[in-house]
Amino acid sequence: MAKTILVVDDDPELHNLIGFALRKEGYEVMDARDAFEGLEMIEKHPIDLALLDVMMPKMDGLEMLSRLREYNKDLRVIIMTALSTPEAAISAMRDQASDFLAKPFDVNQLLSVVENAFRLEPEKINIEVLSARPEWIELRVPCDPAAIEPLDRLMSQLKTDLPRITRESVTYAFREMLRNAIEYGGKNDPTQFVEVGYLRSPRMILYRIKDPGEGFSIESLYQPSGPIAAFLNPEGDPMLHERAREDQGIRPGGFGILIARDMVDEMIYNERHNEVVLIKYLDGESKQA
Repeated sequence: MAKTILVVDDDPELHNLIGFALRKEGYEVMDARDAFEGLEMIEKHPIDLALLDVMMPKMDGLEMLSRLREYNKDLRVIIMTALSTPEAAISAMRDQASDFLAKPFDVNQLLSVVENAFRLEPEKINIEVLSARPEWIELRVPCDPAAIEPLDRLMSQLKTDLPRITRESVTYAFREMLRNAIEYGGKNDPTQFVEVGYLRSPRMILYRIKDPGEGFSIESLYQPSGPIAAFLNPEGDPMLHERAREDQGIRPGGFGILIARDMVDEMIYNERHNEVVLIKYLDGESKQA
């Protein structure tokens, strides 16, 4: 049976664009022109996913999501907005939005976000918000790879005032280390959780990521044929770890820690190596470049 998607937006042209793209992929599409109509339709019809615009008359999409969560905890919801602010991202996270789609977006972005939302199981994927101030975010994230991209998009809204290069660097480092924590520390088990912290001051951004695993020792990353992590390669042989991974039957990769370390100013592990702190100093950087 085709999945039913409700689009709540006051822009008729956007309704036509989204409706055409989704119907072409086999989805059933329903339209609501404001939040009140959208809430009424959710109560009366079986909806599998809702796309909510933020800026609407009468009631905005974030308030609609908050009201919806009073009686429906499991409906998948994607927030659509041109309003990229930390407050919007935090509100979306607190009320369990599945994803955050920044306007303007193209059809491929839309379809990718919708497909990923359907891979998430609402009863299993529950990002718990422990602290929700723009300068201090704390989350508990289930160890499911499907949670990485939505969380990455939501977290990126906290850094929209930074120069592009800085923003992309810290976002990439965060994503790589979160992926490591979920894949290696949490074994891709959604019943396990990674702790994520984000602190922002005028002079720095700090991420803290703690996984539920036993950690690792540097010695464990050496195999008989060589290291299996790129950051341990000798200076004259930058691809030694790839050959070592192939010899051990390990999938290609091993660049995560190396790349993340180059993207930030400091990377600090605890003794067990199941918790890492990433620090990027801002040095009074100007607004977005």
